[in-house]
Amino acid sequence: MKIRAVIVEDSRLARNELKELLKNHDDITLIGEAENVDLGFNLIQKEQPDLLFLDINMPEKDGFELLEMLDEVPITIFTTAFDEYAIKSFEYNALDYLLKPINAKRFALAIDKVKSKLNEEETTSEVKNQLTEKSQIFIKDGEQCWLVKIGSISHFEIVGNYTRVHFEDHKPLLYKSLNQIEEKLPEQSFFRVNRQQIVNINHIQNVVPWFNGKLKLTMLNGCEVEVSRRQSYLFKDRMSI
Repeated sequence: MKIRAVIVEDSRLARNELKELLKNHDDITLIGEAENVDLGFNLIQKEQPDLLFLDINMPEKDGFELLEMLDEVPITIFTTAFDEYAIKSFEYNALDYLLKPINAKRFALAIDKVKSKLNEEETTSEVKNQLTEKSQIFIKDGEQCWLVKIGSISHFEIVGNYTRVHFEDHKPLLYKSLNQIEEKLPEQSFFRVNRQQIVNINHIQNVVPWFNGKLKLTMLNGCEVEVSRRQSYLFKDRMSI
């Protein structure tokens, strides 16, 4: 993953120093630089970077004021010639605080912190986005709306550019791909039976052998679903003791 970074620093010499240090880190792409807070604010609003190298002492407005102007603050590393702001910088949730002139090894340690932070945020985001049996999803199809528990859904199936959701006596359409939906479903409850369908294994009423090594499932709502030959082997393995 490329980490997108910006520099907000009034000194051209200090900006060049940071750019030289960044040359040793191929996974970080510098997407812009600004020499004052107002230009920095516009740059961050436009580019939405992952990482901000921010000087504290700048004319007119300082680095702390810039952070207060932002609704969403990137991961921030303060760069300054003075150590008197160290404690205050961490009150603003800065990830690190580098004193100028910046040592290459110390800079590398700060970059390692950035990578760890981004990995942690990505993992947390995945966990938050993962649905459970008790999760509810909002479905709107035409004039009708439902708030549906994931555990009450029998199966999903592709219908053109849509995915049909089967629950109770309803069959609304979602404008999402089956692959997008599959990524969020709880793996312990849902199984991809073929390219077109995913079933809730808790809603299977009956399983019978079918042609060419395939299986046929009868769901509790009466729907019949054919399991592809490849997925039939995986289904048997998953459901066996």
